[in-house]
Order: sequence, then structure tokens, then C-alpha cells
Amino acid sequence: MMKMMDEPATDHPPRRSYADRGYLLIERLLLIIAAAMTLIAAGHEIWSVWETGRVALADILLMFLYTEVIGMIAVFHAGNRAFFIYPIFIAITALARLVVLQGKDMAPENLMFEAGAILLLSIAALILGRSRID
Repeated sequence: MMKMMDEPATDHPPRRSYADRGYLLIERLLLIIAAAMTLIAAGHEIWSVWETGRVALADILLMFLYTEVIGMIAVFHAGNRAFFIYPIFIAITALARLVVLQGKDMAPENLMFEAGAILLLSIAALILGRSRID
């Protein structure tokens, strides 16, 4: 697009309105609160493992959930809005944790449904990861 000679050069980004700045501030504040709550929950889990002296697979999967939530917050905080894969990873890990915790007591058809959900989410993550525009 060509600029006319009498148009001023605009090298600066457009100023945000007070409402936009307010929403951004609220968003950042909520991200900080979400990160703090996630770290507190991870700390409780670590303390629980320390008290029992045993680490179970469910504990490890729960720590992965916390790690993925922190990763999602970091990507969102950096301003990169294309973070759709992180919630999919969180859902996959949560479903895997559910299968591990209830696998033996679960009805076989429910196990198949959850395995199908993990497969579907994995395909969605693959498609989103490959179709990302940088």
C-alpha cells in the first residue's frame, strides 16, 4: 500500500484505549494468580510425596499437568496467542492420569472411550502443530 506524501509516517504502534490497557492489566494479574496457584498446588503435591516417602505414577503425571499449566501461562504471558496446543497436552495428560488411577476398576468400554479421546486429541495437536503459521 502506497502512502501519500502528505500522510504522516506512523512508526509507532497505535495507542491503546484505557479499556484495552485495563483488560491487559487484569489479564496479566490473573495470569500471575494462576501461576501462583499452580505453584502452590505443585508444592502441596511435592510435600505429600515427601511425607509418604513414595512416588507413584499418578504423582508424576500430576506434576506434568502442573508443568504444562505453567508452560501455557508462560506462552500466554509472552504474548504469543497461538498457544492452543498446550490445553490439548493438558487434556491428554489428565486423561492418561485418569486411566492410570482408575484403569483396573474401570469398565472396558470406558477405557476404550478414554483411549479414543487421547488419540483424537493427539491427532488434533499434530494437525495444529503442523498447520501453525509463524
